[in-house]
Amino acid sequence: MRLVFFGSPEFAVPGLDALLDAGHEVVAVVSQPDRPAGRGHGNTPPPVKVAAVSRALTVLQPAKVSDPEPVEALTALGAEVFVVAAYGQILRQRVLDIPSRGCLNVHASLLPRHRGASPIAAAILAGDAVTGVTIMEMVRALDAGPMIARVEEPISPFDTTGSLEARLAHRGAELLTGVIEEWASGRLVATPQDESLVTYAPQIARADALLDWSLPAVELWRQVRAYQPWPVAFTRFGDQELRIHESWPLDGAESGEPGTVLPVRAVPVEADLGGEETFAVQTGDGLLAVRRVQKPGGRPMTGLDFLRGQRDFVGAKLG
Repeated sequence: MRLVFFGSPEFAVPGLDALLDAGHEVVAVVSQPDRPAGRGHGNTPPPVKVAAVSRALTVLQPAKVSDPEPVEALTALGAEVFVVAAYGQILRQRVLDIPSRGCLNVHASLLPRHRGASPIAAAILAGDAVTGVTIMEMVRALDAGPMIARVEEPISPFDTTGSLEARLAHRGAELLTGVIEEWASGRLVATPQDESLVTYAPQIARADALLDWSLPAVELWRQVRAYQPWPVAFTRFGDQELRIHESWPLDGAESGEPGTVLPVRAVPVEADLGGEETFAVQTGDGLLAVRRVQKPGGRPMTGLDFLRGQRDFVGAKLG
């Protein structure tokens, strides 16, 4: 089929590759504009653009895809289907109406659960045991279109947004190529979403990753996983910001207030972490063992290595 692919982050790359490998004609790839990134803040292309250029595809990067000029360019391509995977802009009706057979979206959740911009992090934050990918027809409302197909993926206690996203990207790519031709030919009927089951996953801001030690350890542990690799959970120690990359919830309580740093202890073997020693922090319910932490300007290090270079840390109050 003659397709236009819309996508920007790494999550979308396997879908683009799978469509090309399946023999579909991708006449153009639409991605977000290059953005400043890295220490030098130089303009960096989105991963989908990099993948598209490597395969000699035409790339469009409009600031607003629904403006008249991009709409005219997309119309001239004569595509049968638009495929969208984490593109990063809302497609208005004038864009949705362009392809002759319609638009499909690859969404990283089991819709109608976790509609919105950050469904993978939302699934971890909610403590879901299972998530997945949904292929749906696109409508004007946010992630509300009828569903073509879904595939489930279990969430491990060790999953972060990064690790889960990598698996879902490939599951979604396999699902997409398995159903797109049947759907386009009319042999696959879409199913409306149950509006009574809708939940939303709003855009994540860096401020969301500031840990509130009055919360239960289990919730803080989920936050650490959900905000990895971005924006990374953090707390404050005096005038320093400490980024927490890995943690594990422990039962128990000490006499200190939430946020109090407790002496070195072994993380239980049943946590499948090898019984390594690290410091813990009192929370509103239970303890949070901090496995990897990062000081400003430094590299991530184990909790034990951090303690060796930090006097008077045990007994201090974080937050």
